[in-house]
Amino acid sequence: MISIRDEEFHQLARYVKSYCGLDLSGKKHLVEGRLQNVLTSLNMNSFSEYYHYVIKDRSGEALVDLLNKLTTNHTFFMRESEHFHFFRETVLPYLSVAAKNKDLRIWSAGCSSGEEPYTLAMILQDFFGEKKWLWDTRVLATDISRKVLKIAAEGIYSSDQVAVLPELWRRKYLQPVGNGRYQIVEKLRKEVIFREFNLNTPVFPFKKKFHVIFCRNVMIYFDSETKRELVDKFYQSLEPGGYLFIGHAESINRDQTKFKYVKPAIYRKE
Repeated sequence: MISIRDEEFHQLARYVKSYCGLDLSGKKHLVEGRLQNVLTSLNMNSFSEYYHYVIKDRSGEALVDLLNKLTTNHTFFMRESEHFHFFRETVLPYLSVAAKNKDLRIWSAGCSSGEEPYTLAMILQDFFGEKKWLWDTRVLATDISRKVLKIAAEGIYSSDQVAVLPELWRRKYLQPVGNGRYQIVEKLRKEVIFREFNLNTPVFPFKKKFHVIFCRNVMIYFDSETKRELVDKFYQSLEPGGYLFIGHAESINRDQTKFKYVKPAIYRKE
């Protein structure tokens, strides 16, 4: 096993934080363990050698692989289901009246393998029903990991993964593709736009503001200052009256934000 020296760990941690905000403080053993196979596959003998390999790789693939190893892209359909219920019963009735030109802008930030944005697309389809064609409700889904974005865009999941979905949804929005796997139907896949995006970008480039932002279980990787800056950027990126959903394991310091607390893990811009 290749050990990571303190100076090597701090060097790598500083680089990762400067790029995407990921806070590795106190995670020396995690970094050492998760990168062992990477160093072995590259025939490297030290973490310093690996660090220089990453920063010199102009393609960016080495950095993407590093981030994939250090983050846990764990999600599932209907995760924290009370959020989806609130979105369906409270947020959409409000936005169906408040949104101008029938243009509804929803962002799933840190979408991982796609379960969250596809769930939102299913809810939108059901809510608007026959009038859905009058609305632009495509969901923007972003993540820093190309690996999970590829999985998300394909929209193929195991029978165990989709078992939590309502039976009606499974019939309407899934099609069997063999070996106990199911794919999101093409019509619904077109309702989600997957893009690679770094939330640590100083200024978000979006031309229009969103009505709803889901960013759940992402900020647990950030330190307090990085999280505060991200929440501020979310606030600036929302329309007045817009909603921010975060993970139940996360919280926002109400003394440091303009967001109004609505209920656990749900905030609103007034």
